[in-house]
Amino acid sequence: MNWSHHLIILPILLPLITAASLIPLDERNRTLKGVIGFASTMVVFLVGIFLMRVAASTEGESGASVYLLGNWPAPFGIVLVLDRLSALMLVLTSVLALATQVFSMAKWHRAGYHFHSLFQLMLAGLNGAFLTGDLFNLFVFFEMMLAASYGLLLHGSGPMRVKAGLHYIAVNLAASSLFLIGVSLIYGATGTLNMADLALKISAIGPERRMLMEAGAALLGIAFLVKAGMWPLGFWLPATYSAATPPVAAIFAILTKVGIYIILRLSMLLFGSDAGASLGFGQAVLLYGGLLTIGFGAIGVLASQAMGRLAGYCVLVSSGTLMAAIGLGNGAVIGGALFYLVSSTLTICAFFLLIELVERARDAGADVLAVTMEAYGDVDENEEEKEGGVAVPGTMAVLGLCFCTCAILLSGLPPLSGFLAKFAMLHGLFNPGSFGGDAPVSGPEWTYTALLILSGLAAMIAMNRVGIRTFWTSIEGTIPRVFLIEITPVLLLLVACLFLSLQAGPAMRYMDATAKSLGEPQNYIGRVMSAPRAGTAGGQ
Repeated sequence: MNWSHHLIILPILLPLITAASLIPLDERNRTLKGVIGFASTMVVFLVGIFLMRVAASTEGESGASVYLLGNWPAPFGIVLVLDRLSALMLVLTSVLALATQVFSMAKWHRAGYHFHSLFQLMLAGLNGAFLTGDLFNLFVFFEMMLAASYGLLLHGSGPMRVKAGLHYIAVNLAASSLFLIGVSLIYGATGTLNMADLALKISAIGPERRMLMEAGAALLGIAFLVKAGMWPLGFWLPATYSAATPPVAAIFAILTKVGIYIILRLSMLLFGSDAGASLGFGQAVLLYGGLLTIGFGAIGVLASQAMGRLAGYCVLVSSGTLMAAIGLGNGAVIGGALFYLVSSTLTICAFFLLIELVERARDAGADVLAVTMEAYGDVDENEEEKEGGVAVPGTMAVLGLCFCTCAILLSGLPPLSGFLAKFAMLHGLFNPGSFGGDAPVSGPEWTYTALLILSGLAAMIAMNRVGIRTFWTSIEGTIPRVFLIEITPVLLLLVACLFLSLQAGPAMRYMDATAKSLGEPQNYIGRVMSAPRAGTAGGQ
């Protein structure tokens, strides 16, 4: 053990300290609060990059590093586990947090109290959920994240926001209750909540206790699927995300991925090849539920007139794609799904920020009026007789370019990362290679392929329709006032997607190695259960 090993706890500890230190500061010093919060997140981002390199440095092994809090060995003490997957989620969360914090400092952090403290508290919960190695502390970090998200969603007030916030709180409190009941049932059946220890004990428990354990796992899964937005459990998501302030909606893009992360982690670890009679538990639910979610999200995308709801349904399509990929049980698809997770989350975050800038000059009823004019053919008869072009102001040109980039990414069109991610998933589906045999492609796999393509087509149609109304035939004709501090985060997120496209080879190698390590949980289990205590042999 050396000093760098202690960095594993920093992504949790630093946001907690920052959140507590910001509370006593006067709310009139919001800029100072924002700078301190941004600096804290930047440090977490740099630590995340370092931890990702550490996780990827061990060739041929899982690369998992275990941190024993209180120096108690597993399964008796709290453990934090760093591997390729958790390091990836730490870096992704930090990138989104940096962009949304910068955007919020233009004006949105002044819309309510303690924005930056709540933001840091949510980051601590997110990072803790990605790093924890036992279910009880997963519940603790999950609740920390949710408690902060309640305040952030209500940030800015307004009747629509309060209504959506109260619905969000009610749904997530119900999910938290199911989470706690599920954890209790699992502990009653197995006598442990450490994930690695659970993976060891599941195959050996008897039929009576197995039923209790699987009932607990099912309740746990429902709680995570509510957060991930599976149909019909995700009915609350589009309205809630569209009602939130732009920076809050943007950072909420990662919250659904918390549910996806936990489902992927537990399904591969607890119900993999060594699970005995529980092999593949819940896999069919994930597959068919994910397919239904993709279909529901695609219909919602086509039906949406407001861009906020359109983005909310894009979140559902993204979640459904990932859930169905996990449910397929094909390790070759998981690597492409992780690539898709990163690309879609960055894109949706940028889109939520962009929406506020684009709609700044639009009237609230512009979408309804545009639909009415389109339906009744109420257009200027002399429009076709007009000659010459229309000068495009610089602001609208930049916003239009960003919008087109988001449209390409959400639709999965080449050559950007959205297309590469879908191509990687389909390649893994039809060419499993070392992850699977030569079994023919099944009906659900063909359905997944069709929905993957059709959902991209739906996104392309919807984005084209909205883009034409906004940039080409805008009723208002006014140019929004956009500050550099607002457009820069959007550009940086889209540049990150471009960088991901250019570095698709190294990125896919990392994702495939991550999928391979998830498919071999013995390395993870061995690292956790044999982690040396400080001051003993192998420790310091």
